[in-house]
Amino acid sequence: MVKQKTIQSEITLKGVGLHTGKEVTMTFKPAPINNGYTFVRVDLEGQPVIEADASYVVNTQRGTNLEKLGVMIQTPEHVLAALVGSDLDNVIIELDASELPIMDGSSKYFVEAIEKAGVVEQDAERFVYVVKEVISYTDEATGSEITVIPADEYCVTAMVDFGTKVLGTQNASMKSIAEFKTEIADCRTFSFLHELEMLLENGLIKGGDLNNAIVYVDKELSPETMDKLKVAFGKDQISVTPNGVLDNLTLHYPNEAARHKLLDVVGDLSLIGTKIKGKVIANKPGHFVNTQFAKKMAKIIKNEQRNNVPVYDLYQEPLMDIHKIMSMLPHRPPFLLVDRILEMSDTHVVGLKNVTMNEDFFVGHFPGAPVMPGVLIVEAMAQTGGILILSTVPDPENYLTYFMKIDNVKFKHKVLPGDTLIFKLDLLSPIRRGICHMQGYAFANGKLVAEAELMAQITKKQ
Repeated sequence: MVKQKTIQSEITLKGVGLHTGKEVTMTFKPAPINNGYTFVRVDLEGQPVIEADASYVVNTQRGTNLEKLGVMIQTPEHVLAALVGSDLDNVIIELDASELPIMDGSSKYFVEAIEKAGVVEQDAERFVYVVKEVISYTDEATGSEITVIPADEYCVTAMVDFGTKVLGTQNASMKSIAEFKTEIADCRTFSFLHELEMLLENGLIKGGDLNNAIVYVDKELSPETMDKLKVAFGKDQISVTPNGVLDNLTLHYPNEAARHKLLDVVGDLSLIGTKIKGKVIANKPGHFVNTQFAKKMAKIIKNEQRNNVPVYDLYQEPLMDIHKIMSMLPHRPPFLLVDRILEMSDTHVVGLKNVTMNEDFFVGHFPGAPVMPGVLIVEAMAQTGGILILSTVPDPENYLTYFMKIDNVKFKHKVLPGDTLIFKLDLLSPIRRGICHMQGYAFANGKLVAEAELMAQITKKQ
């Protein structure tokens, strides 16, 4: 079990917002368990709180921007990446302006501040969403795509194609979150000269200088443009280095641009609100596709949590096959409705039924539109529970199981030929005198299809 983590003490940084040019004071504070990452605007009345949640993303034109009830948080992605890269779960970030400080355009200073504050474990288990199947989001307009596949830990690969000679195609990978501090955190944001000219002309980059953004020269630098850049950056002289970058900066890595894109992916995907265990493959990532993917993942995770769908390896050897089941249950085909027992303890049991078109009940329920009868789903659930109760006696073959009561039955989705039903039953009270009181659930296709509260009793054959 991995525990949740927060910082040990608060720490304050000051800087300037890249786009607003406003000075901002930012304070990291310890947060309680299950708080997640939250921003607090201490400069506004009531000190409103904005959660780092993908549902609050309002635009991604010049970074990721959040808004809740009219309160803005601008460009939080580098700070969020630092929190993820420092393996934190719960942090409060207080701000006296809307835009977080750009610092040097990377996550380096935020990571260093967190290390100075210290990290402590909390008395609560960390929830990690384990990726079980391929999940993708594609932006048809740009061809950008993000995919996550099952993996042993959280890792990210970013593949970028900038369509320019000065950069061309670059790749970057982070094999585990432990590599973030040393391989990714110090990679700075960047811009192309043609983008910079447009931003400057429209007054959209007021806090930038040659120390917090790498500028790649992708066009001829005219004397007029050179003069504008001198004024914008307050420099007497500006030149272009042999690798096509404006001077005053030395690249940390040949693929620093791709590494920074990976940094942005880590920061933006923190808006899922849950740590994930899987490999993220980002092809031409950007804030729009990153946050759209985060929204999709958050929705999938919330749906699974809402439905409480358990996940089992159906290819693993079962705890009981059909022969073992028949040695315990008195039922026989066509009324034996459990094929396997996957898991069992003193308080719960998990069973499986493969629903095929060969089932006798599909002949009349219904011709041309086969649907498994709800009463048989409940019966199959009860048979699974019967395995649990019969396992408490040394000679189960000498006992019969009988229903005593069924309460709170709900049917939520149809069960059709080809579905695999998973039954999970938990004891609501200890088994006494052969009486078993259980809460049962039936799942198919990643959804809860039925639930019921069941009571059954076993009696010895006469």
